[in-house]
Amino acid sequence: MTQQWPARTAGGPVNATVPVPGSKSITNRALVLAAIADAPSVLRAPLRSRDTLLMAEALRALGARIEDGPDGSWLVRPGELRGSARVDCGLAGTVMRFLPPVAALAAGEVVFDGDEQARVRPMGTVLGALRALGADVDGDALPFTLRGAGGLPGGEVVIDASASSQFVSGLLLSGARYDKGVVVAHEGEPVPSLPHIEMTVAMLREAGVVVDDSGRDTWRVEPGPVAGREWDVEPDLSNATPFLAAAAVTGGEVLVPGWPAATTQAGDAIRGILAEMGCSVELGADGLRVRGGELRGVDLDLHDVGELTPTVVALAVFASGPTVLRGIAHLRGHETDRLAALVAEVNGLGGDAEETEDGLLIRPRALRGGTWRAYADHRMATAGAIVGLRVPGVEVDDIGTTSKTIPDFPGMWAAMLGQR
Repeated sequence: MTQQWPARTAGGPVNATVPVPGSKSITNRALVLAAIADAPSVLRAPLRSRDTLLMAEALRALGARIEDGPDGSWLVRPGELRGSARVDCGLAGTVMRFLPPVAALAAGEVVFDGDEQARVRPMGTVLGALRALGADVDGDALPFTLRGAGGLPGGEVVIDASASSQFVSGLLLSGARYDKGVVVAHEGEPVPSLPHIEMTVAMLREAGVVVDDSGRDTWRVEPGPVAGREWDVEPDLSNATPFLAAAAVTGGEVLVPGWPAATTQAGDAIRGILAEMGCSVELGADGLRVRGGELRGVDLDLHDVGELTPTVVALAVFASGPTVLRGIAHLRGHETDRLAALVAEVNGLGGDAEETEDGLLIRPRALRGGTWRAYADHRMATAGAIVGLRVPGVEVDDIGTTSKTIPDFPGMWAAMLGQR
């Protein structure tokens, strides 16, 4: 059900400390690796949102035991992977792209489906790759059925991953369990969001898996054991960006505690973006502190960090000059066509945004109140919340979609503004 939400207008500069829940990307990768490991694993401070709960439930259906720890952790005990299961992907790209390679190791039939909007998301690349590696799959998009034989030959496969880095990560995460491992080679336009693949490779190595990523657009995972281990989940840096943006658009100050000094998360790029747009950005022992200043228009290539685009657009509408965003044509295949959606919503409030071949052009113009549509897309919803800080009368038509990655975004937003 959708949840209409009047965006809260800031009465002045925001000044707050905002603890952010754990990373969705790290949590879901750690869940997959723990489920196919040789021994139990513990996930400390995992994110518990719709996407990660769907991942946990899907892995339970395939035979893993995932139990709650007393400190909010998850204890994962791997079990024999089995079929005769149904997987609800919701609208989670990580579930629909990471779980089929796991299900190929199970014995029996696994049926995948998800939300209505998920049925149009690109899936043919990963499913075609699994067929080439020896899997039996009916269908090229949700819903589809995979008939596992208790293992997969594996080997080499060539794919076009220009639509999503998740196609590569999904194959790599389970590759060590394939008889011959897996070699994934990409051919096509550059792979977007490469930091997410780098995160996958780093986490595989932390689990004792041998990975060679020295070749251009080629990743090799050797067959072998996956170690059970303790995973410490970092705060989700991409989910932190709307709160940092609140400081930027109101001339205030927001501190996000626990910001890592070194990370593979793509969201870390927000530090440089905010600094280029005119904010003061300080990373210290207490976390990341952002102080707002006069926002400047920028020219940015967001190819590797496209998930930050809605936040940057919400900042750009208040800048002193035009903003050009490049390298993000792949966002047309995300939860929604994010480029078309952002243009429609900015212009619907009286703004001036247009699509380019591979991105967006935003010219600042005074905005008015009105409905900001979320398109069942969590990052569209949070972008509307940012805009509403400065523009009275903005209503986000479905704030509930933020539960995909942030368990209580409305409550966190209200607490940041001191408006509970």
